[in-house]
Amino acid sequence: MNQQSLPNATAVLVLGILSLVSCICYGIPGIICGVIALVLYSKDKKLYLQNPQLYNNYSNLSTGRILALIGVILGILFLIIIFVYVFFYIGTDALADPELFKERMDELQDR
Repeated sequence: MNQQSLPNATAVLVLGILSLVSCICYGIPGIICGVIALVLYSKDKKLYLQNPQLYNNYSNLSTGRILALIGVILGILFLIIIFVYVFFYIGTDALADPELFKERMDELQDR
C-alpha cells in the first residue's frame, strides 16, 4: 500500500518553527503562528488516528506540535514580561494621575 503524506504536516512544522522564531517579536506573532499550528495538528492527528498505516510523516507533525507549544509558551512569557516591565516602569502612582501617566508613557516611547 502506498503511504501518503498528511495534508498539513509540513504546514504544522513550518508554523511551529515560525512560532518559535517569532515569539520574540512582542510575543504576539509567535502565539498566532503557534495556535494555528496546533489547530492544524489536531485535524491531522484525527486523520492519522483513523488509519495510521496510510500516512508516513507523523514525525513532522509531532515535531511541529512541540515547536508550536514552545513558541506559544515563550510568546506568552514574553508578553507577561513586557506587561510587568511597563507596569512597574509606569508605576501605580501614575495610574491615578493622568498627567504623570502621559509623561511616563512619553519617556517610555523615547527610549
